[in-house]
Amino acid sequence: MFAIPLSDTLPAELRPLEPWHAEEFLAHMDRARENLDRFIGFAGASTDLDSARATLQRYADKAAADTARIYGIWLDGTLVGGVMFPHFDTTHGNAEIGVWAEPAGEGLGLVSAGVRHLIEYALVERGMQRVEWWSSALNERSRAVAQRAGMKLDGVLRSYYPHNGVRHDKEVWSLLAEEWLSSAQRVQLKR
Repeated sequence: MFAIPLSDTLPAELRPLEPWHAEEFLAHMDRARENLDRFIGFAGASTDLDSARATLQRYADKAAADTARIYGIWLDGTLVGGVMFPHFDTTHGNAEIGVWAEPAGEGLGLVSAGVRHLIEYALVERGMQRVEWWSSALNERSRAVAQRAGMKLDGVLRSYYPHNGVRHDKEVWSLLAEEWLSSAQRVQLKR
């Protein structure tokens, strides 16, 4: 198993989330559910051990097919958030990045650090052309992560999806390979 340190000052690391993490993932989803459910139904897909294992197995299968990946963020040995590629399209050179965190994982820079590692992997190691970020226009924390990563707002899809009885506008952000290669965020990652 590999682990990537996410902080110089905190015992935090990025590791693959795998089906054998189902029990830990479920406990984390239970802590994160209220935080996440305002904007996305991700936590709602894992409400018991079987569904948590199924969620992680879906991503393991997609990782094997090279079409998606999921990683956890552990802080002092506890799963507190994660970063993922919900879509990873090597044919067209596009990848989407998504994130989530429970309250204990917020405000520490860990999600942003994880995002930088995913961007580097997609755009440099795998040679993708573009990474995307899709989020509710109401999700200010998500928007801030995209901005910190150096992404640019491509546009807003008005009334794009229903969630919890409300139609949400969806912001689409992106970062191109040539933008990343000269970015300050990449320099920070390489230190």
